[in-house]
Amino acid sequence: MAPGGRRRTISLVSSPILSFVLLPFLLFFLSFPAPTAAAGSAVLGIDVGTEYLKAALVKPGIPLEIVLTKDSKRKESAAVAFKPTRQSDALFPERFYGGDALALSARYPDDVYVNLKWLLGLPFNDGKGELIEAYHERYPALRLESAPGERGTVGLRSNRLGEEEKKDAFLIEELLAMQLKQIKANADTLAGKGSDVRDVVVTYPSFYTADEKRSLHLAVELAGLNVDAFISDGLAVGLNYAMTRTFPSVSDGQKPEYHVVYDMGAGSTTATVLRFQSRSVKDVGKFNKTIQEVQVLGSSWDKTLGGDSLNDLLVGDMAAQLVEEKKLKDRVTLTDVRGHGKTMARLWKDAEKARQVLSANTETSASFESLFEEDVNFKYRLSRSKFEELAAQHIARVGKPLEQALEVAGLQLNDIDSVILHGGAIRTPFVQKELEKVCGGSEKLRTNVNADEAAVFGAAFKGAGLSPSFRVKEIRAGDASGYPIVLKWPSESKERQQKLFIPTSQVGPEKQVTVKNLEDFEFSFYQEVPTAEDMVELPVLGVKTLNLTASVNQLKENFGCSAANITTKFSVRLNPRDGLPEVSGGSVSCEVEPSMLGSVVEDVKGFFGLGSKKDGQVPLGEDGEPIEPVTLEPEEPQASTATSADEATSTESAKESKKVPSQPRLETIPISLTSSPLGIPNPSPAELARIQGRLAAFDASDRDRLLREEALNELESFIYRSRDLTEDEAFVKVLTPEQLATLTEGVSSTSDWIYEDGADAKTSELKEKLESLKDIVEPALKRKQEAEARPARVQLLQDTLKSAQMVINLMEQQLQQDEELYSSSLAASTSETEQPETASPASPSESADGDDLDSDAYATATSETSSTTTTAEPAPLKYTVFKPSDLTSFSEAYESASSWLQDRLALQEKLAETDEPSFTVAEIDTHLKRLERISNRIYEKMGAAARRQASEKAKKNSKKDKDDAEKTKEKEEPVKETETKEETKEEEKPTYNKKDEL
Repeated sequence: MAPGGRRRTISLVSSPILSFVLLPFLLFFLSFPAPTAAAGSAVLGIDVGTEYLKAALVKPGIPLEIVLTKDSKRKESAAVAFKPTRQSDALFPERFYGGDALALSARYPDDVYVNLKWLLGLPFNDGKGELIEAYHERYPALRLESAPGERGTVGLRSNRLGEEEKKDAFLIEELLAMQLKQIKANADTLAGKGSDVRDVVVTYPSFYTADEKRSLHLAVELAGLNVDAFISDGLAVGLNYAMTRTFPSVSDGQKPEYHVVYDMGAGSTTATVLRFQSRSVKDVGKFNKTIQEVQVLGSSWDKTLGGDSLNDLLVGDMAAQLVEEKKLKDRVTLTDVRGHGKTMARLWKDAEKARQVLSANTETSASFESLFEEDVNFKYRLSRSKFEELAAQHIARVGKPLEQALEVAGLQLNDIDSVILHGGAIRTPFVQKELEKVCGGSEKLRTNVNADEAAVFGAAFKGAGLSPSFRVKEIRAGDASGYPIVLKWPSESKERQQKLFIPTSQVGPEKQVTVKNLEDFEFSFYQEVPTAEDMVELPVLGVKTLNLTASVNQLKENFGCSAANITTKFSVRLNPRDGLPEVSGGSVSCEVEPSMLGSVVEDVKGFFGLGSKKDGQVPLGEDGEPIEPVTLEPEEPQASTATSADEATSTESAKESKKVPSQPRLETIPISLTSSPLGIPNPSPAELARIQGRLAAFDASDRDRLLREEALNELESFIYRSRDLTEDEAFVKVLTPEQLATLTEGVSSTSDWIYEDGADAKTSELKEKLESLKDIVEPALKRKQEAEARPARVQLLQDTLKSAQMVINLMEQQLQQDEELYSSSLAASTSETEQPETASPASPSESADGDDLDSDAYATATSETSSTTTTAEPAPLKYTVFKPSDLTSFSEAYESASSWLQDRLALQEKLAETDEPSFTVAEIDTHLKRLERISNRIYEKMGAAARRQASEKAKKNSKKDKDDAEKTKEKEEPVKETETKEETKEEEKPTYNKKDEL
């Protein structure tokens, strides 16, 4: 076994056989296009607000990033405006979005459409209704009417379209789709070239009815987007809050956390009670995993409390002070001011700024020139205390959504861990003060999420979780119904109804509904929506059975079921995508006695050999032998065999004793159903085609206008450039007098044409004018550039040719030297082989003396008999550095460039500056690149030869040093032997002293 922590890697490339077999297969596999999931894996989260639209993109390589506008802003104003074009015959006006659209509100107040979220899914009803009347009062210049078709919703008319196009008013969904298309275009830009983002998750307020949700869905589809899911604003903020947190585990007996998301935006205020917890659930195999859960327990709202309602207070105060101006007093009423479109647009714009300034300052002011009338200049001042006095009634409404949401969830304020603040209007000081009063202090108020972007981040996270292309933290989010859902159906000649879902019912789980109907019938679902007066039931879905009667008859005839034993059931749930009720299935069933069914079926099975398994039968293996269990555990001793047999016998007897008579069988037949949405009808196919066609024509008009503007800008810039060139001496030199006069006249006439007849010119005419000027300017510019760059490039080519000539001479010398050395060595070897050699017997003395000598590797072999002559094949010529082919290719490139340059220089001397040059700098560069490519190859060979020579020299020097060391050692050894002998002789001398010698 391989040691832990290390793995043996197998390289496919290292095996030639595997490489030959697998690499072609891999290339063939990679040639197929990427699957759809990989190609279109981007998901977009969109927060559709009353005042702003925000989007966040999730894409491989782009983890949860805000989609910026074309002005690099993180949010886009929810506005679209139409502006008249310069072309009088244009069918469509010019469209502007976001801040650009709001900038036109003072000039074109009748064609700037903002805050369309208010009007989604609302019936027009001749302009009656709280929200419609408030919207018309705020934007008096807009023309509201009933939408075309059978929908009966609010429509907006524009008179700046062509005669044919302005016949039908715009649907609110159509105008909102234009804004969503712009969001999609910005997302495609962020995702990268060629991207087409289509899958989206969209936020909606928790008080939206079925009609409002469907209208929002229609707007998204008209924008060319696919809705993966809707998510309520409060739950989206909760998801963003849970992305980076873990919560107590209820599997371990811990208590969950409860938080309230208090969201005050521009149009409304909502409070959503959320429960956060974690849980251990079964994972793959025997493992468990921990997941986070976020569940909506209750919500409440105030549809008209928000930033816009506070701005309306300031607008009203401004208008009241304006009518008291000296020049307007006693002749202009408040109604006149509020009905003046341009005046209201300017007041609303500055009211928004004043409210935002008062959030950080105690006083603010605004100045208006030519307001309502040309000679009226108006100054407005406001303090924070005055603002709070104006908003006294609104302040009293701040805490009610929070209190009502807790009541719906069945919780007390003490049960809440925190109140999460979200929305732009939450920054208003008196809003936070009122919430502190309701919560008993500021301890529970939290600003730990991005007040502007938490909802859009939560929506994008949900989209990433739904997509199979991403792996994200597992957070199971559950939304709530929001409104009670009532089922109505006929039964026994009466209309019956039953409340299936309450406002806190969870979205997703199914409910089984049992009815007594045995014949085809229709039933409907309704939403109970509270109003100021009473509860209104809004139709949501109609369902009709198709085969109930036939299925009941089948049960009666085939199985003998009686009407009393037949049961009709339906599976009903709130759709996880939009939270609306749907019927996922239905069935009719009855219990059948086994005697009626078993005898016939068992006989048929027995006839074909498919009867029930008899006792004692064992399934056979592949070889026809009974399959026996294989026990991997150690066997028990033989003494326990009898005990095991007794236990087996007792088990069999127990099984036999447990046999009971067979139970009745339930026969079920599925019911076919057809469903249709109720309430505001969807556009008819013809109406939908008309809307989509107008949107496509609008897009095409914008593209053509953009191309025209680009062509116009290019023509204007080229005119300015041409004027500058006519004053450039170097440029004038390359023009003939006739060409210069033509260019000057063309520039002047085209410049006059642009500001006269060219105002309505088409793109093709602008391009034609541009090409006529380019035909004169561009050739002259090319001649000028060639004249300026030619001398330096010619000098460079001449220097390169000189260097090439030196290298060619060097190559010729080297090749000649190699050939001469080869010829001399070949002649020497030939003369040596042709000389006869007579062998004589070697004398003993010579043999003895030559025993210690090394044999000569180059000596000629001799024999003791007669002389012989041998002819050996000569070795091929090996060149040391260059080959003749190298010299040939280099010489050819040199001769070609040299002769070409001489010819072209001779021709160029005969030409004038206004003539086209005989050769271009690009042609010089071609010859330079060819010479450089061959030179580099030659230099590489020279470098390799130099390195090889240096290596051989180093080897010879090392061998010489080694031989010198060995010789020195041999010389030192005899000296040491002599010294040793002398020392030995001295030791062998007899020892005596001087006395003995005397």
